[in-house]
Amino acid sequence: MDNPAKTNTMAVQLVESNEAPGGVQLVNSRRTNKQSSPMDLVELASSIQQADEFVKATAGSKLTVIADQIRYLQEQARKALKEAQRDNIIHHAACNMVKKPGTLYYMYERESGQKYMSILSPEDWGSSCPHEFVGAYKLEFDMSWTPIEEMEKRTEQFALIDRLLTSNQKSISDSATVTVLGEEKSEKS
Repeated sequence: MDNPAKTNTMAVQLVESNEAPGGVQLVNSRRTNKQSSPMDLVELASSIQQADEFVKATAGSKLTVIADQIRYLQEQARKALKEAQRDNIIHHAACNMVKKPGTLYYMYERESGQKYMSILSPEDWGSSCPHEFVGAYKLEFDMSWTPIEEMEKRTEQFALIDRLLTSNQKSISDSATVTVLGEEKSEKS
């Protein structure tokens, strides 16, 4: 029967000893196999236990980082879905004109609840604005909508991307070489 009081035991595996590997004795086994004290096994078991603890700690740290990344990606996914929902609502709002990328549009809501797009801002209407102003949005070239509050940030992002692309294209064109039949020739020559 199993003993209900379990003890924490660990098996220590030692390397098997073979006096004549492949049938040939290479060294004197009495001189190479030292007689060890029982404390060596305790020290070996202790080092194995310490290694197990380090492995668990390292795995735990890595899993914590992965969990943080998963939470970040989940938040990014929620943000993307929220933006897609907003863009969908704006695209389906009533509009009597062809929407053109790069243009700022203003959304209003009638008393009936109908939302519609206009090119007239509340300032253009002045005090005679006929309906409740909902928000202003710029139609981007990828057909997404940027709220006016986020336009400066989005413009900075696009400017950074343009600078990166421009500098990358410049460095490519400056060092452009053409390989023809195994020979490198500069385009400038």
